[in-house]
Formats: sequence, C-alpha cells, structure tokens
Amino acid sequence: MLQYIMNLISIWALPAILILILTLGLVKKVPLYEAFTDGAKDGFKVAVNIIPYLVAIIVAISMFRASGIIEYIGTYLSPILNHFNIPTDTIPIMIVRSLSGSAALGIFSDIAHNLGPESYATKLSAIMVGSSETTFYVLAVYFGSVGISKLRYALIVGLLADIIGIVAAIAVCSCFF
Repeated sequence: MLQYIMNLISIWALPAILILILTLGLVKKVPLYEAFTDGAKDGFKVAVNIIPYLVAIIVAISMFRASGIIEYIGTYLSPILNHFNIPTDTIPIMIVRSLSGSAALGIFSDIAHNLGPESYATKLSAIMVGSSETTFYVLAVYFGSVGISKLRYALIVGLLADIIGIVAAIAVCSCFF
C-alpha cells in the first residue's frame, strides 16, 4: 500500500505543482504569459553570462584528464591508499567531483562497467559521488550569474566540505562493506 501511495505521489507531484502555480497566478491576476517570457529572457541572459565560466571548467577538466596527472597521482598515492583500503580506481572521482558532476558520473560509469556493480571500488565511488558537491561548478555558475568575482572563503569552505564528504564516504563504505 505504501508503495502504491509513493508511486501515486511521484506521478502527480509535478502536474499538481504546475496546476497550483497557474491557478494562483490566475487568482492573483498575474499576466502569466508575460511573466513566463520575462523569466525566459532573464534565464537566457544568465546563461550567456556564465558561458565563460563553464568553458573554463570544461577546458580545465579536459586538460586534467588528458595530461595523465590523475593516473600519476594514483600511482604515487597507492601505498597510502592501500593502507586505508581505498582502491586507486576511486582517485579520479575524488579529484574530478569538485569540478564537474557529469565528468564524475562518467568516471563512475567507467568504474562500475570495468569492475562490476558489486565491487568495493564501485560502491565507494557511488557513495563519494553522492556525498560531495561540484564546488567549482557551483562557484562558477551561481557566483557568476549574480556577478560575484571575489570568492573569499566560499572556495575554501566548498573544498573543505568536499574533503569531509570523501572522508565520510570512505568511513561509511569501510563500515558497511
């Protein structure tokens, strides 16, 4: 019964929200079409403003992966990682997750495909992807969209949160698997 209710909620949640917004707009006599097109114009302006930041992130990720630095770091850190039962296959996730969610998902997909869904590295990678944020993407898109150029402590706190997420993922995975 609970499964049926959850399925019903998931099917009708988005249509209900849309109907609610349209109904409230009509009740308050908001010009819905004009409000929608104004929002679309603003969204397009934001998208144009953040293009340089997104290009910078894409170039940085491409250079990072093509240079072989990730493999070098894995080779260099493997004795330390093996001591803590951390597979070297998860190093790319640790590095790339702060830069790009889609790149991290691509790396995770490669790990899961190559090692199988039941491997420790796949499980650890899945937990890492779910327990960290794309810090540089968030800073580029959100800060860039409102014109903030001085990141101050946001970068430090974001990277610290990513490190804590990775450490927590390692701890959780070692406890449960």
